[in-house]
Amino acid sequence: MLERYFLKPQTVDRIRGNWLGSAIERYVEWLDQEGYAVRNVYRRVPMLCHFGQFTQEHGAQTLAQAAALVDDFAQHWLSEHAKAGTSKEARGKIEEEARNPVNQMLRLVLPEHHGGGRHPQPEPFLAEAPGFFAYLREERGLKETSVRHYRYYLNRFAAFLARQEVTSLKQLSTAILAAFVVDSAPELSPSSRRGLCAVLKVFLRHCQREQILAHDLSQAVEMPQAYRLAELPRSIGWDDVRRMLAVVDRRTVRGRRDYAILLLLVTYGLRAHEVASLTLDDIDWQRDRLQVPERKAGHWTAYPLASVVGTAILEYLQHGRPQTADRHLFFRTLAPRLPLRASAISQSAGFYLRQTGITVRRAGAHTLRHTCVQRLVDAEFSLKAIGDYVGHRSPSSTEIYAKVATEALREVALGDGEAL
Repeated sequence: MLERYFLKPQTVDRIRGNWLGSAIERYVEWLDQEGYAVRNVYRRVPMLCHFGQFTQEHGAQTLAQAAALVDDFAQHWLSEHAKAGTSKEARGKIEEEARNPVNQMLRLVLPEHHGGGRHPQPEPFLAEAPGFFAYLREERGLKETSVRHYRYYLNRFAAFLARQEVTSLKQLSTAILAAFVVDSAPELSPSSRRGLCAVLKVFLRHCQREQILAHDLSQAVEMPQAYRLAELPRSIGWDDVRRMLAVVDRRTVRGRRDYAILLLLVTYGLRAHEVASLTLDDIDWQRDRLQVPERKAGHWTAYPLASVVGTAILEYLQHGRPQTADRHLFFRTLAPRLPLRASAISQSAGFYLRQTGITVRRAGAHTLRHTCVQRLVDAEFSLKAIGDYVGHRSPSSTEIYAKVATEALREVALGDGEAL
């Protein structure tokens, strides 16, 4: 692989002669597979060779020992490449330009190395409540997306306890729990406050059941008052949908990908994570059928593949999707070639809504899901049929749309003036 980028045999020999030569070559292969531009190889390989030389001079003999010297190397690189008077921001950028490729290579060849990457959130309270997350997965049957929800709020709780110098769950009291909820409330929406309290109650009940706590403190956590159907769905009109689709530049790879994603969101009312989970195997081209697995309710749904959606997906497959063994349908347009995350899909939907000048609360993938449901309500489908179509777990999830029969309300407003 090195010969593909470096024509001079002595250059290839020099790279392979580095004590990290095999790791560097494997990294170059990975860059090639992930679609990185050639300039990235030319810029990063010399830096990695410098890293190999630096770590050898500092006594490193194993990859783990080299990994421990990443920060020292970044400082060394900065001292050699930063000019006098370089701004703090520019100095930080120079450091990151050295640190990032090194960490990327080390993560590839040293599985336990996480430097510079996303650290998975730790599971809190493992010492005192070691079985809680297994309980969520095995007894309650929660999916990893829901487990992450618990992990997030309990990490907030653990951080709060640390600030309060509470070192053991046995020190918990109603006053401490109330203080945590009050402290967290200003940063959270009403629904998030309810989510936090629900997580806390489940955790406290588990701790009492496992005799970690002597009493059931979950009763001390009051759920914030919420009024069902209090808010209207944040949908947009169908004319706005057409305007949004029109601003997508389908001449580009990103545009072809995003156009297909937007059509999936608004045609079938899919959630962002459902679009992110789609694979090539979920499309039956012979039967013109789309299958959506792993829905929130735990089932899967099969839809007729609308011709406009199928055409958009085909355009992306033929003129955009990278050649990869990964079966996911949608990928990043920039290297590395990784499947799109649900968060990226929602951000993309929000981007096009804003580009169109459409103002809506929390613009994102769910805006288009709400729009799909609202269109079905306006077409007078039953709430049961609509709920089944979009994968609602409960009829109550669909009821709110009955409040917004837009066309019917317009007829009342524009009626003939007959007294009621």
